[in-house]
Formats: sequence, structure tokens, C-alpha cells
Amino acid sequence: MKLIVNRKVNRRMESSDNKMTVRAVDRAMDILLCFIDEKELTLTEISHKVGLNKSTVYRLLGSLENKGFLARNPDTEKYQLGFRVWQLSANLPQGGDPGTILLPEMVRLRDLVGETISLYVRNENERIRIQAVESNETIRRVAPIGAHLPLSVGASSKVLVAYAPPEIQKEILSDPSWPSFVDKQMYMEQLEEIRRHGYATSSEEREQGAAAVAVPLFNRRGHLVAALSVSGPSNRLTLERMKDNLPYVMVAAKRMGSMLK
Repeated sequence: MKLIVNRKVNRRMESSDNKMTVRAVDRAMDILLCFIDEKELTLTEISHKVGLNKSTVYRLLGSLENKGFLARNPDTEKYQLGFRVWQLSANLPQGGDPGTILLPEMVRLRDLVGETISLYVRNENERIRIQAVESNETIRRVAPIGAHLPLSVGASSKVLVAYAPPEIQKEILSDPSWPSFVDKQMYMEQLEEIRRHGYATSSEEREQGAAAVAVPLFNRRGHLVAALSVSGPSNRLTLERMKDNLPYVMVAAKRMGSMLK
């Protein structure tokens, strides 16, 4: 009987340990995901973001640091992504990745118009910046790759929604998270105008002092792949300047689309 009881206890312990391991992995992944929008974070900031106490976060940070997924600056006590992340990213499949394929063309467009160039795709009810080439100007639009942004405002958002199927548009507009300050009827009218003219503009819709013009990017089969945008400070990237740049952006989008299957 003693042997049987011990086996039962061992099985319970193993089951508990497995659950703990999964929970620890989930928490460690949550910590890594904090660095999507931030380059450096303190222990306190990470603790607030993941909703865990500092002692738990500190232990997880230690494990991530030991494995090279995070690095700690001893002077500032802030954490940043470590070398293991870059080693893993080097092995990402890049054969059909638009962000990789189109990067040289984005650099070329940046050099033509002088502003920040971004590539966005829709992911359910938000947009994600998958590639960016920042302006060489001292004052420029900073565009972190991987940023998740709402579809309710912004030139790129409206392009992605304007050329989405009607059922997707309906799903987006009926989402409970849709902000009350954005009038749905007016938004739909903007989408119709975008489809008619082939581009969208925005000025300080999402971020004060920022403006953008965006166009759809279709692949060779005519399917929408992404939104291509030019963004910069609103006092420099005026509506007149956007319209001056528009022919370059449209030609670039057509050329980029021809590169995608």
C-alpha cells in the first residue's frame, strides 16, 4: 500500500509540475511580448505590464537573461532583448515575406519623397506595421516594426478596410471595441471616397503632429497584400505635399505589387 500511495503522490506531483511549467512558459512569453513596442523596460514596468508581482517577474527575468533572450543594462537596470532573439530571427522563412522582398523598393521611395515609409497588413481588427524605412530628416516619423494599431483611424487603416471584403468591413465596424468618437457613417463615406480615388490621407487622427498618405498594394493576382504609407510631421507633410508625393507612391506600389505572387 505504501508503494501505491507513493506512486499516486508522484503522479500528482508530476501533474502539478507540468501545470507549473506551462504557466511559467506562458508568463515568460508575456514578458518577451512586452518588448514589441518598447526597447527597454525596468522590472517595475514589466511587472505592471504583465500583471505579476515583482518577485515572480524577477525570477522569470533571471531565467530569460541566463538563456540570452533578455539582457540587463547594469547602469540603468533596464532590460532589453538579447542576442538569442536575433539568432532566432535570422532563421525566419523570408522567401515570400513582403517586408523582406519590398525593403529595397521602400528605401528607394524614401529617398524620393524624403519621409518615413511603412508597410501595414490587417490582422483581424487591427493593423500591424511589418516593415518600415525611416526618414533621414532630423525631425521624422518614428515607425517601430511590429506595432499594433487600430483600424478606426489613420490613412493606412482606412486603405486596409476600404479594400477589404464587405463582410470583413461589417465585422470591423460592429466590433465592440470600435471607438465611440469615430462616426461609422462618416467612416464608410470615407472608405467609398478612398476606393474612388485610390488613396487615403490623415492628419493628426491618431497621433498629434503626425500626418500620412497611404495607397493599397495589390499582388499580381489583384489581391490586397498591404497598405503602403508615407508619414511625417504634419507641419512638413501637408496635404499639398502629400498630393505632390502621391504619383511616386502609386508608381512604387504598382512596382512592388508586380514583385508579389
